[in-house]
Amino acid sequence: MTLIRSVWHTLQAMERSSFHNEREGKKGGTAYDTSLTLLMKCKGFFYVQARIWKKKGMIIMRIMLKDGSVKEYGQPMSAYEIAADISEGLARVACAAWVDGKVVDLRTVIDKDCELSILTANDQEGLRVIRHTASHVLAEAVKRLFPEAKLAIGPSIDTGYYYDFEHAPFSREDLDKLEGEMKKIIKEGRKLEKFTLPREEAIKFMEEKKEPYKVELIRDLPEDAEISFYSQGDFVDLCAGPHLMSTKGIKAFKLTSSSGAYWRGKSENAMLQRIYGTAFNKKEELAEYLEYLDNIKNRDHNKLGREMELFTTVDVIGQGLPLLMPKGTKMVQTLQRWIEDLEDNEWGYVRTKTPLMAKSDLYKISGHWDHYKDGMFVLGDEDKDKEVFALRPMTCPFQYYVYKATQHSYRDLPIRYGETSTLFRNEDSGEMHGLTRVRQFTISEGHLIVRPDQMVEEFKGCIALAKHVMTTLGLQDDITWHLSKWDPDNKEKYIGEPEVWNQTEQHIRDILVELELPFTEEAGEAAFYGPKVDINAKNVYGKEDTMITIQWDALRAEQVDMYYIDQNGDKVRPYIIHRTSMGCYERTLAWLIEKYAGKFPTWLCPEQVRILPISEKYAEYASKVEKELKKNGILATTDNRSEKIGYKIRETRIAKVPYMLVVGEKEEAAGLVSVRSRFEGDEGQKTLEEFISRICEEIRTKEIRRETVSE
Repeated sequence: MTLIRSVWHTLQAMERSSFHNEREGKKGGTAYDTSLTLLMKCKGFFYVQARIWKKKGMIIMRIMLKDGSVKEYGQPMSAYEIAADISEGLARVACAAWVDGKVVDLRTVIDKDCELSILTANDQEGLRVIRHTASHVLAEAVKRLFPEAKLAIGPSIDTGYYYDFEHAPFSREDLDKLEGEMKKIIKEGRKLEKFTLPREEAIKFMEEKKEPYKVELIRDLPEDAEISFYSQGDFVDLCAGPHLMSTKGIKAFKLTSSSGAYWRGKSENAMLQRIYGTAFNKKEELAEYLEYLDNIKNRDHNKLGREMELFTTVDVIGQGLPLLMPKGTKMVQTLQRWIEDLEDNEWGYVRTKTPLMAKSDLYKISGHWDHYKDGMFVLGDEDKDKEVFALRPMTCPFQYYVYKATQHSYRDLPIRYGETSTLFRNEDSGEMHGLTRVRQFTISEGHLIVRPDQMVEEFKGCIALAKHVMTTLGLQDDITWHLSKWDPDNKEKYIGEPEVWNQTEQHIRDILVELELPFTEEAGEAAFYGPKVDINAKNVYGKEDTMITIQWDALRAEQVDMYYIDQNGDKVRPYIIHRTSMGCYERTLAWLIEKYAGKFPTWLCPEQVRILPISEKYAEYASKVEKELKKNGILATTDNRSEKIGYKIRETRIAKVPYMLVVGEKEEAAGLVSVRSRFEGDEGQKTLEEFISRICEEIRTKEIRRETVSE
């Protein structure tokens, strides 16, 4: 059987080589033609002989299918041929195959026992193959219409696919033209063919095509890597696959947007143009997704937050420097006061207030100057100025010196410092977006100074606080947990010895397992001084951002000479936990806007009640109601405009105010208010005292009322 497989692989290699030579227009002379003829005869003989072996009961492989049944074959078969043998209908809808846990191309030849599933568009991995092929069709369309464009990368992603090009920005009109060209390519129904080349030939091949990004990708591949390409007609792209058998397999697609993107995600590299698209197996599925996209665009905080007058940006102020307007400021103020009271009164924190800048000396001691200087706003010139300052990118070194100002005993620990910290980070202009990626922001920062024997329990306490905050905000189901580790292959990025890193990472791993928190591990994402837990969430477009971080630091106390006196009178280095309980207030506000589509829980709303007098005659009673509400800490306004009550109600509904109180003759006479809410619509008449009692309870408990009606 080994000989059979060896012969088969030799025939396959010869066939791939002949295909490549034909595609390149190379001729091999008489010897080449003779070899090619021999190849065809050998392959034909092989198939005939395989059928004879099969009749004689000679089986070279057994394939276990998804349903547990087994197929037996007397010769190597491609995944596509096996699909066709199972069912012609299955072969028609097949996108890829799953072989022993790995997704492979339908062209993949199977020559040994394995487990096999044929993937269709109903499988997530099958859909990814459709989208990956669509990205190649997009690349071909771009090269047809914009031949000067250079190709970079074009993967499938959770929501579709994208392709990066070196080219001027693409307009919506350009995208529409590209869609038309893609339809032509799909209609042509070109087969996708896979071939491989040796490294030097592959480099030369892409150099001749003047594709520098592809050349760079090839050079960065491991020496033993298979360098594969896919062709569809005259278009060829460097790619590992898998792909559909033909472009005709793309049934429904759409180019959704374009934006700038740095080559390989690094700001020091060239800015490319990224075109996003999506593809589905059915037009109905595409239509449903495009409707969903329209919906999330309406939830996009960068759009909705401006419409609701929560924040704005101004060119003359600068990118990444948003202005919080009164309503947005009120929301952030509510969040800040809640977090500060929560930490101080229930979780044992003490407040600090530290400077917004410091001399470079502080950051050199803490290690930030060596590891984080490029991300800081530096004030002054190191070569000319006696003193150079920098705006703080974090608060930890400042709170270290608060701790160092007093000598501490082991009995004093843990000490939990909290600060509402305004920080500054020199983000690249291309990274700026609304409230989620800014250059100045405020966080609920804290540092816990603990004895080593207290570290595990205090770390658990930080996780518990973060979970409490997320649950109160109604965000607990939208987060993912990540253990961010160091990269042992890039030691210069970090301080400390490998054994310390391995020990601390294992401590965090054990904690997450004990708390039964599902988590992934991400190498290379740790801070330079220690591993961390990152609590992430996705925005409406699926991009993941870190919302909360809890970091284990067993190293920095040595750098800053922090110590406590133990029970023996000796100086001992403490451990430090760097953490946020909510994270960045600006980013949290963006998250809340998108989560609730602007319909915030009542306790968070910048306007909780709007009073609507039916006419000017009842303005005085409306004013009395407003004063009583404000006396009880309720954020209330009155609409005294000379408009019809129906118009006022519609305006209030559009403004997403949780409650409106309609007052007129009957209400004034009986001391009542007519209550309408976002949650239940018309809630009827209530005494003012009854309404105040109910809404105050809702605000105090931070209740998240669900809407049961749609007005």
